[in-house]
Amino acid sequence: MLHGHDLLAIGDLARRTGLSVSAIRFYEGKGLIRSLRTAGGQRRFLRSDIRRLSFLLIAQQLGLTLPEIAGELARLPHGRTPTAADWRVISTRLRRTIDARIAALERTRDALDGCIGCGCLSLRKCRLYNPDDRAARGGAGPRFAMAGHEPG
Repeated sequence: MLHGHDLLAIGDLARRTGLSVSAIRFYEGKGLIRSLRTAGGQRRFLRSDIRRLSFLLIAQQLGLTLPEIAGELARLPHGRTPTAADWRVISTRLRRTIDARIAALERTRDALDGCIGCGCLSLRKCRLYNPDDRAARGGAGPRFAMAGHEPG
């Protein structure tokens, strides 16, 4: 059973998280947090939403997309503050995601070092060149510089 002290007005949530009221409404609209409504129609948020929004801000700084963040938040219990064990499960999953992104960034950095420094000025010799669009099945964009695709 919720008590009045368990709920926060949107302005209080904004002050506690450093987010603007409009940002909180945006995240609510995306389903990342949920509000309850008073008899007068005012939004009230659970205290646990402070941690959810804090996690969201950190996850965005780590480069996670809103759908990725939503997937992680959906795994957390609604209506109670997540426990250390809840966060540990998410942390383990995020660690794998972050490690994969670090590896992709390192591959991209290494490819760009060779490309920028080679001075070849020739698409025929360029390590990132994609003759006959051989990388097309991998998707749009500079495939050899993304996600571990190797020129060949």
